[in-house]
Amino acid sequence: MSSVSIILPAKNEADGLAELLPKIKKLHPEAELIVVNDSSTDDTLAICQNNKVKVINHPYTMGNGSAIKSGARAATGEILVFMDADGQHDPNNIQILLDELTKGYDMVVGARQYGLSQAPARRIANKVYNTLASLMTGFRILDLTSGFRAARAEKFKRFLYLLPNGFSYPTTITMAFLRSAFPISYIPIEARRRMSSSKIRLFRDGLRFFIIILRVGALFSPMRLFLPISAALFLVGALYYSYTYIMFSRFTNMSALLFISALFTFLIGILSEQISSLHYRNSESMEWLLNKSDRKD
Repeated sequence: MSSVSIILPAKNEADGLAELLPKIKKLHPEAELIVVNDSSTDDTLAICQNNKVKVINHPYTMGNGSAIKSGARAATGEILVFMDADGQHDPNNIQILLDELTKGYDMVVGARQYGLSQAPARRIANKVYNTLASLMTGFRILDLTSGFRAARAEKFKRFLYLLPNGFSYPTTITMAFLRSAFPISYIPIEARRRMSSSKIRLFRDGLRFFIIILRVGALFSPMRLFLPISAALFLVGALYYSYTYIMFSRFTNMSALLFISALFTFLIGILSEQISSLHYRNSESMEWLLNKSDRKD
């Protein structure tokens, strides 16, 4: 197995880290273990120092996504493993993700199985997010927001600039990998009870997840967003025109507006698709330049 870096973003997770760090070190003594301390006010830093792990300290709270980016930049392993520090993820499952990665995948995600232990509203929200993201990408996504995943570092680091600073980094990185044709596998895992309360608020952060799904979808797969909207506008325009023609034998301004809106939306989708292609091509060129630079070194 290639060298592995295990990254845990932490904000006031002293209790979780006190239990997790010794277990991870015992299970993976050769792995690089990094805790990104997002300006915690509890004993998070002391726990990390007692366990002699690498710590990256943020001078102020910058967000979960920022912690992920800081950890990924500092990691030296060829494989990056991300997991929460609140005890929700079982360290015994790390090897399962790593084993799956050897089958040719570029990222393996631990798909959480909550059952009835999760609040009904949160289960419904996660189902909606997964379904919407699946439609936007054309791939079945089993857990869009899981923070427990293993990925090849060279692929993951390509998209660091896209990741938001908040809690929705899993959404962005999942859709970016799928759009870039980097294969992803989902492994069912049992989510344990958190040792601290969730920092994600269903309604406040749910709207952010929804907007990010649309934003990333528009960036990586624009026609999946604009084409259905265009088709819907055209259909409404056709139905309205049929009604006014049958009832009044005339073509109304509203029908014209709907048809023009459908056309403009379709053209915006085509333009966005071209911009997306340029973005992807630039990413490929950047990867080629980085690989060339590495070979020279």
